[in-house]
Amino acid sequence: MDIENLDTIAAIATPPGNGGVGIIRISGALVPEIAKNLINKVLTPRQAIYSSFNDDDGMIIDSGISLYFPAPASYTGEDILELQGHGGSVVLDMLLRRVLALGARLANPGEFTERAFLNNKLDLAQAEAVADLIESSTEQSVRSAQKSMQGVFSLQINELVEELTELRIYVEAAIDFVDEEIDFLTDGVVEKRIVNLQQRIAQIQKTAQQGRLLRDGMTVVLAGKPNAGKSSLLNALAGHDAAIVTDIAGTTRDVLKERIQLDGMPLHIIDTAGLRESDNEIEQEGIRRAHQEIKNADKILLLIDARDPEIESLFSTLPSGNITRIYNKIDLLGQEPEIKQTEDGTEIYLSIKTGSGMDLLKLHLKQSVGFNEATDNVFIARRRHIEALNKGHEFVESALNQLTGSRAGELVAEDLRQAQMSLAEITGTVSSDDLLGKIFSSFCIGK
Repeated sequence: MDIENLDTIAAIATPPGNGGVGIIRISGALVPEIAKNLINKVLTPRQAIYSSFNDDDGMIIDSGISLYFPAPASYTGEDILELQGHGGSVVLDMLLRRVLALGARLANPGEFTERAFLNNKLDLAQAEAVADLIESSTEQSVRSAQKSMQGVFSLQINELVEELTELRIYVEAAIDFVDEEIDFLTDGVVEKRIVNLQQRIAQIQKTAQQGRLLRDGMTVVLAGKPNAGKSSLLNALAGHDAAIVTDIAGTTRDVLKERIQLDGMPLHIIDTAGLRESDNEIEQEGIRRAHQEIKNADKILLLIDARDPEIESLFSTLPSGNITRIYNKIDLLGQEPEIKQTEDGTEIYLSIKTGSGMDLLKLHLKQSVGFNEATDNVFIARRRHIEALNKGHEFVESALNQLTGSRAGELVAEDLRQAQMSLAEITGTVSSDDLLGKIFSSFCIGK
């Protein structure tokens, strides 16, 4: 993309509908000319000016505040003009049409932030954090998105990429200049630095995973036999009667979904049909959908009636791993709530009806995904960031294995290069046009 010859773009930057204030944002080389034709006053950089906004006949469309940010000291790195007028949808549309008639074109979704990236005002992780901040549903996710926008995540990635670059130079120099007698395969220097890289990437992976949960939330599927308490648990976690609860087996025949917050962590709770053999065609479909949701879950809570804990036949039909057994109705047995770690995983004994033991379940859900309430050092992260970190870690691990196992110097160098490329994708140092298009198309118009 030729940054110097981009069109001038414009868009309404405030949400659709009527409001007290509406903002139109314009960015590009035509901004001074548009301002000259639209506004009857000279604009001073970064100073609010009250003026009228005129049509081509000199008639006033609206009046409001004009803000001019000359390049390169602007959000996009280009000349920017913001028109802050009244927030009526018709008057904003009239003003936007006037701006477009003066030579601008309507901006694509996310195009302002894309230009900020192309003009090196933001890296790719910071640009994505802009959209994440707008879409944040909890205070903690807002703070974490701000961390990413300020470059906390990017700084850590850039430090890793720099370390990999230096390490590659050392290794490749030793390969190319054998007369220097640098035996990196046995001197221990490279091994020590690779091990250090592994540890640092692992720590960032852990923090990024928590950041992803703040952004996307964790999908928790409630599974089990009919009348085990799945719908009651959904209602208890949601804080209202989201699902119908009766003593009749098979009440839930479809998938019920609720989005809740658990101490600031978004959760997608999915209640499913009771798992059992059935001749009812509708119930069979509900059970099929239940298995589909179970397959895609981040966490499965297997609800079990503590009075009838025989579920081995059911347990064998579920995917292995990430299953927590919830033994419900302990109040009917006079049993105290508790949490156990067994060979099969975690078991929690509670009573949904009385609320006894629910605190153990909530704590387990947070701990099982590495979530904690302190977000001072947490940055927002996306699935693509997690995947890039995982790839980078795998290549670094492979480099260590090549170094200590086969002692193949060329393969060590190649693995380090692949690790560097994987991590560089996060900040956009290495990126494809397809990736950029996918990312910025998910933004709102005007951002």
